[in-house]
Amino acid sequence: MFGTLLYVSVLCLNAIAILNEDRFLSRVGWSSASIQYEQQHSFTSGPGGHGGSSDAGVKERLVNLMGAVRTLLRVPLVLINVLIILYELLKF
Repeated sequence: MFGTLLYVSVLCLNAIAILNEDRFLSRVGWSSASIQYEQQHSFTSGPGGHGGSSDAGVKERLVNLMGAVRTLLRVPLVLINVLIILYELLKF
């Protein structure tokens, strides 16, 4: 059970880490540049100085989280993936 949860979490972190902001995220409006554009061109000021609804705040936080995962967890993810691969190879 714990191993499956670990595998799923590592796979999700791998998916976030390999997403290319220019190719994929900007097409769906989830790039940091689109967030900055929305903040600069919003006419209404919501809570915390963000324009629009609370979705913009959640979206901004998710974009920042994806950027942090790509920046901070790239090297640890490589090491974790190598350990998981070695474990699976030695398990047989």
